[in-house]
Amino acid sequence: MTATVDALPGHLRVGDVAEQTGTTPRTIRYYEEIGLLTPDGHRRKGGHRLYTAEDVERIREVIRLRDLLGLSLEQLSTLIEVESVRRHLKDQWAGATEVADQRRILAAALRCADTQLELVQRRQEQLAQLEDEVRARKAMIEARVRDLPRHPTAEVAVH
Repeated sequence: MTATVDALPGHLRVGDVAEQTGTTPRTIRYYEEIGLLTPDGHRRKGGHRLYTAEDVERIREVIRLRDLLGLSLEQLSTLIEVESVRRHLKDQWAGATEVADQRRILAAALRCADTQLELVQRRQEQLAQLEDEVRARKAMIEARVRDLPRHPTAEVAVH
């Protein structure tokens, strides 16, 4: 990893973040441009943005969700935004002593979970449809194999 020379203590340059997350500086800048990542605004000499450990974790989560769910960037943005709201609600919950506040926080947390589940379920439906298509194709191929003459020198044609 490259040193964080000229960076504020606890802050990383884009190259350091890219190395830690297994992505590229260009990808990190792109995530920033489309709103998936909003660094805290620290800039070092020369105007380069600095990133925190929280930014690194957010990028790791974006990459994990992108790879796991195959979501569009818009869907990823929604999922990450909801996750951010959920974390904020968790912090609020820790200090909530009034039942009315606790109810409000829990209601908001339920809406977050519903949004996340909707995205995941939509993806599962798409995957289930793809699985059905592949299974049907496989069954068709297996039927063609069964219908072939039993002669060992016959050619097998798969279309």
